[in-house]
Amino acid sequence: MRPGTGAKLDAGMIATAALELLDESGVDGLTMRKVAAALDVQAPALYWHVKNKRELLDAMARALFVSAVHGLEAPRRETDWQDWLVELAGRLRSALLRYRDGARVMAGTSISDESLWRVTELTLRTLEDAGFSIREAARVFPILLHYTIGFVIEEQARAGIEYPDGNPYRPDLLAAEIDSERYPLTVQMVGDLFSTDPDEEFNHALRVILAGIRATTGI
Repeated sequence: MRPGTGAKLDAGMIATAALELLDESGVDGLTMRKVAAALDVQAPALYWHVKNKRELLDAMARALFVSAVHGLEAPRRETDWQDWLVELAGRLRSALLRYRDGARVMAGTSISDESLWRVTELTLRTLEDAGFSIREAARVFPILLHYTIGFVIEEQARAGIEYPDGNPYRPDLLAAEIDSERYPLTVQMVGDLFSTDPDEEFNHALRVILAGIRATTGI
């Protein structure tokens, strides 16, 4: 991605270029020099906008989050709060999956953006309307955020891109390493776990989490 004629370099443009480089280099191979080359500028030009790779990752995470929640509105009157939260988590997962290491980019970053405050307010109001206290509601959003990021980190790792000699997460390879006579249930679990559709796996666990939240709050 190169700036068009007259385009002014900014953190958003830098973040977009960096995200586009992830499929090639992953987050570990991403450097300020590579981002500068993609933008056809000298590396020092980036430091006016992002001082280091940490700030670059923060800008990338912001771009991911903004794209995930774009167009998100409060639930309609007939929409259950759990269904709305499932949609929110699904949006975030989809955004992270668009790029190699997208979840690793998001993990542990600092996002300061209007979109975050808006989604937080929507979530708190949705849960308050469902009967949660503000204190109870405030605990829900981080739970879903952390679950989604963690799930996608594992989901992307299972692709095995980091293993040049082959994907060690293949169910047949894992099962072959386990003594089926001594550990028959484990062999079955490996086959089931690693052959499950990731969408189904994500949504099932998310519903379990939400059921637990509902049970512990008495909503």
